[in-house]
Amino acid sequence: MLTTLSDYRHLLLSGVPMMDVRAPVEFAQGAFPSVVNLPLMDDGERQQVGTCYKHKGQEAAIALGHQLVSGATKQARITAWAQFAQDHPGGVLYCFRGGLRSQIVQQWLQSETGIDYPRVQGGYKALRGFLIDTLESASAQCGFVLLGGLTGTGKTEVIAQLAHGLDLEGFANHRGSSFGHRVSSQPSQIDFENRLAVDVLQKRDRGYGAFVVEDEGRHVGSCSVPLALRQRLEQAPIVCLDDGFDARVERILQDYVVQQRADFVAAHGEAVGADLFAARLLESLDKLAKRLGGDRHRALRVTMLAALARQREHADPTLHRGWIAPLVRDYYDPMYVYQQRQRAGRIVFQGDRQAVLDYLRASVRTAGAADSKGA
Repeated sequence: MLTTLSDYRHLLLSGVPMMDVRAPVEFAQGAFPSVVNLPLMDDGERQQVGTCYKHKGQEAAIALGHQLVSGATKQARITAWAQFAQDHPGGVLYCFRGGLRSQIVQQWLQSETGIDYPRVQGGYKALRGFLIDTLESASAQCGFVLLGGLTGTGKTEVIAQLAHGLDLEGFANHRGSSFGHRVSSQPSQIDFENRLAVDVLQKRDRGYGAFVVEDEGRHVGSCSVPLALRQRLEQAPIVCLDDGFDARVERILQDYVVQQRADFVAAHGEAVGADLFAARLLESLDKLAKRLGGDRHRALRVTMLAALARQREHADPTLHRGWIAPLVRDYYDPMYVYQQRQRAGRIVFQGDRQAVLDYLRASVRTAGAADSKGA
C-alpha cells in the first residue's frame, strides 16, 4: 500500500525535502521554503485538462491527461521524480489537495522505478492551512515587542542578533522603505507568509514564547503583514533604538548605495549592473516626489545624479551623502517623530544598540517564561 503522511508539524519543522507536483503557475502563487517543483503537467497541459473536465467530466479529463503526459514526456518526468527521490530518500511529494495528481505520480514512480515515495495527505492545501493556523495561534498566544528607531539606526541588524527575532524584511526580500527594493524580486504574498510561519513554528518549538519584530507598519514592500499578526503588533510595546545622525547616514550609504550597487553588478555585470542600480535609485527617489514637493525633489535628484556619475567614474560613493543626509533629516526623521508621538504611551525602553540588545534579551526571556507558566 502506497504511503501517505499527515504529520504536518513534523514535515515543516524538520525541513523534510518536498517535491511539489503542481503546475508551475500554481507553484509560483505560493509554496514552502526549499520545495522543488517537478510537475505532473505543465501549465498548458493543466489548462487543457481543466477545460476538458469542465465540458466533458472527470473521466474524459483523466483520459486526456494520460494522452498528454505519455511517451517520452512521461518518461522524462518519471526520471526527474526518481532522481529527486534518490537524492532525498527521506522526502515526500504533494499536489494541491493530495488527490489524483500526487497519486498518479506516486503510482508511476512505484510501477516504473520501484520507488515507494510517500505523499502528503491533503497536499499543499493542508500544509498551507496548518501554517495559517500556526501564525494565528502565535499572534494570539505569544508576546511581541516592536523594535523602532529612526531611519538608519540598524534595526534589522539588531533583529539578526536576537534568537527570537522575526526578520520580516528578510522574509519579504525588501529593506522596508521606498529605497528597499533588492536586486531579486519579492516573494508572493503566500510565500512571504509561509516563510514567516515556518520560522515562528521552529522558534516556538525551541521554546520561545515571545518575539521581537521590526516596526514595519502594514507592508514590507509589496508584502502585507498578516492581519492577525498586524493587529497584535498594533498593541505591542515599543523599544526604540538610538544612534547618531552621522552614523545613520553612513549606514544608509553602505546598505542602500555601496552594497546595493555591488549586488546589481554581481547579478548583471559592471556596465549593466551600474545602469540598473542608478535607475532603481532614481526611481525610488521619484516615488517620493509628491511628498517631498517639487523644489526639494528636484534638488535631491540633481545631487543624486552627480553622486552616481562620481561613483561610476571614480568608484567614489561619498557624494551620495549629499542627498542622503537632507532626505533623512528633513523627510524621514520628522515623519518618524510624528508617528512615535502618536504611540508615546507604548514606548517602554530607549537606548543605544547594546542597551537595546540587553533589554530585549532579558524582557523576551521573561515574557517567554510567563507564557510557559500560563500555558
